[in-house]
Amino acid sequence: MNAASPPEPQEPAIRAVIAPVTPLQQNCTIVWCSKTKKAAVIDPGGEVPRLLQALEHYGLTLEKIWVTHGHLDHAGGTAALKEATGVPIEGPHPDDAFWIDQIEASAARWGMPGARGFTPDRWLADGDTVTLGEQTFEVYHCPGHTPGHVIFFHRETKFAQVGDVLFQGSIGRTDFPRGNHADLIAAITTKLWPLGDDVRFVPGHGPMSTFGQERRTNPFVADEVLSGT
Repeated sequence: MNAASPPEPQEPAIRAVIAPVTPLQQNCTIVWCSKTKKAAVIDPGGEVPRLLQALEHYGLTLEKIWVTHGHLDHAGGTAALKEATGVPIEGPHPDDAFWIDQIEASAARWGMPGARGFTPDRWLADGDTVTLGEQTFEVYHCPGHTPGHVIFFHRETKFAQVGDVLFQGSIGRTDFPRGNHADLIAAITTKLWPLGDDVRFVPGHGPMSTFGQERRTNPFVADEVLSGT
């Protein structure tokens, strides 16, 4: 009797590709529901034509634009992407409205023409959820880098998009207007760490990491650093 064939590996519920954009090389992410091919662009800071080409390349239908916070390099292309596609903008938290209002002026200073402010179709708050195709992401308000920063978490695949809250080996700056270092540390330790050491995350800049790796080695928020041991 022939041995039973091993089961086919299941396709993950979501897939994602990172597309660094703008001179600041911000990690814009295209994430999609594997079953429906419905996609969200997270933090479209700029280079909208290239993002549209990527969506076409992967055979995706854009369903949402998600924004973690209102800084130019994360949100500067949001208005243009909405104009090109008509899809709704979700996020950030309303406490970042003042940053969104400054996008055009910031773009002039940074030499990034075309970036404009916008009004989200839906502001987000801690505990909200957002949907993409057949998948649901949890929203956590994580102030500190900016007052209205949010992160997106997909529990089934242990995947998070954390913007400028946390990086491999570093944390977000808090010297901007309405930044707060204590709030940032609290957000990382009380909102992110409980999600699990095995969570893989895309930061706003630089390579991916896991929460567990940062708890062990991050010089700003490692467990040993924060405990003082």
